[in-house]
Amino acid sequence: MNKATIPAAQKTCLSLLLDDHRKVKKLFREFESVKDDTRKEAIVREACMELTVHTQIEEELLYPALQEANHEAFGDMVDEAVVEHAGAKNLIAELESMKPGDDLYDAKFTVLAEYIEHHVKEEEEDLFPKVIRKKIDLQEVGAMMVERKEALMSEAMA
Repeated sequence: MNKATIPAAQKTCLSLLLDDHRKVKKLFREFESVKDDTRKEAIVREACMELTVHTQIEEELLYPALQEANHEAFGDMVDEAVVEHAGAKNLIAELESMKPGDDLYDAKFTVLAEYIEHHVKEEEEDLFPKVIRKKIDLQEVGAMMVERKEALMSEAMA
């Protein structure tokens, strides 16, 4: 999905989510080539923090707004996304209690990357285009998402 083609009514919201997707994809790619345990751990921590904040703003703000706007169009998609988030959250919790060198550390992060890759593909190829086609106005939600993300990131870094 190209941010330049997003209509104004969805621009802030969808651009924020697309930027988040790009950031974690970059971290997943970087992890694949890193051998240093200290850097691996930093990548995993950053990715987990980013994903935790991202899933929280989607679940608190975006998904309810989509269901309220058109439950029939988005109900199943949102339900599936919440289930995908739950799987990712479980892996994140496990990774946060681990360190490089622990059994399955790399494997769990790789599986998390695969989960997220699948989730991102569904959002970018199915959910976001449907939001645009249905002309769902997300200007207010987008502004709330930006504010909420800033607050959550500040909390996470404190």
